Amino acid sequence: MGNGWHEWPLVLFTVLGQCVVGGVIVTGCAWFASRRNSEQQQRIVRAMFFLWLLMGIGFVASMLHLGSPLRAFNSLNRIGASGLSNEIAAGSLFFALGGIGWLLALSGRLPAALVKLWLLLTMLAGLGFVWAMTRVYQIITVPTWHTGYTTLGFFMTVLLGGPLLGAALLSGARYRGTSRRFALLSVLALLVSAGAALMQGVSLGAIHSSVQQASALVPDYATLQLWRFGLLILGLACWLVPLMRRSAPRTLTLASGFMLVVAAEVIGRGLFYGLHMTVGMAVAG
Repeated sequence: MGNGWHEWPLVLFTVLGQCVVGGVIVTGCAWFASRRNSEQQQRIVRAMFFLWLLMGIGFVASMLHLGSPLRAFNSLNRIGASGLSNEIAAGSLFFALGGIGWLLALSGRLPAALVKLWLLLTMLAGLGFVWAMTRVYQIITVPTWHTGYTTLGFFMTVLLGGPLLGAALLSGARYRGTSRRFALLSVLALLVSAGAALMQGVSLGAIHSSVQQASALVPDYATLQLWRFGLLILGLACWLVPLMRRSAPRTLTLASGFMLVVAAEVIGRGLFYGLHMTVGMAVAG
């Protein structure tokens, strides 16, 4: 029993990876909206450096979980048959496509039409990466993971952390486009996540094995979820309060909000890993 922090490399990898995917989508949309301002577009591309920095940190964390880079390469031997192989392949594609394309766009070697194509492909690769992540944990012998809550939770992190990360980077790039729609999307993701956490907490009482009760795996589930959503509300408030006052949020304020959201999702992901049932035979209901 515990809060799942023993899986901290996977916690960081999944949370940061999902936030980066959301950040790519937000900054990419801003780049499209700046089609008549090439100077603004270039500032946005420069700001995207931090996306690939965070993705690099996430991949380093994943290597620590595997033990050595060689194991990561070996795991690619079962692409198509193994969820883990598919995840690593999808993540590597996203990171390589995004990182190499970013370097070319930064150097000015890509014309605007190819930058647009690169951004679209990177966004799609990112969504594919998150989907591949969810499939790793759809294990029929782990009923606490083999639910729609896993897929929903991973994509909600994209919508909770990604827009705020993107907003912070765009603020640093002096982008003055509207961010209200993305802020509203994050609020909706917060409400969906709260409802999912409540329903999942109730459902844990019906999942058990001959030796384990799912609700006993993380006895502080409710308390930790309260901490999680408290941090999420504080983080999003760093973005929402200035918008409601019709003022531009400061970059430092947005970055602080993003860190609060990451801390919240680290707690949530720790709960997720803590709910792993270590026995092979389990029943729900």
